Amino acid sequence: MKPHILLVEDEAKLAQFVQMELTHEGYQVTVAEDGITGLTQARETHPDLILLDWMLPGLSGLELCRRLRDTGDKVPVVLLTARDDVQDRVAGLDAGADDYVVKPFSIEELLARVRAHLRRTHEPDSEALHFADLMLHQGSREVSRGQRAIELTAKEFDLLVYLMRHPRQVLTRDRILEEVWGYDFMGDSNIIEVYIRYLRLKLEESGESRLIQTVRGVGYVLRD
Repeated sequence: MKPHILLVEDEAKLAQFVQMELTHEGYQVTVAEDGITGLTQARETHPDLILLDWMLPGLSGLELCRRLRDTGDKVPVVLLTARDDVQDRVAGLDAGADDYVVKPFSIEELLARVRAHLRRTHEPDSEALHFADLMLHQGSREVSRGQRAIELTAKEFDLLVYLMRHPRQVLTRDRILEEVWGYDFMGDSNIIEVYIRYLRLKLEESGESRLIQTVRGVGYVLRD
């Protein structure tokens, strides 16, 4: 079946253009013009990916994303936004978004990010990964440390999988961007630092030892 993408965008010309390009690429596309309709469509149609405008009438893109995450919905969400400050990026990630594209954007860049997120969502793997007292089940997307279950967003999970597949290897920021995000993230590695911080907070929430170590000037390594 064709992957189903929900596009929530109130700018009619942009929505029509993006819908046309996505349809041409073989995707099934549903368009919503406001936040309330977008939230309803997300809950009723269970799309494979959501392209979500930040500024929407009725309900903002950030609030829409928060409500989905609060109900446990882990569908990949890519924010479409004219905001490019670090604080805005962090706000988007805090709301549960997996990625963001800054307007104006090239359609090639948007399509590349869509492909990357869908590829990771549909990758067939069911093996368990473990390191020290950290356990990750790829099929069920369950993570635990000792007896404590850990809830991760989709992108936090992808990043942890990559680290656990390469234990004790120093991974550069460029390599992490390429392998986890699936494209050159405009040369911006701040996104990695944000996600590493989120992972550490969750993995060390009960006072556990640090497993994700920083190698200054290079990248990160999973080691005890």
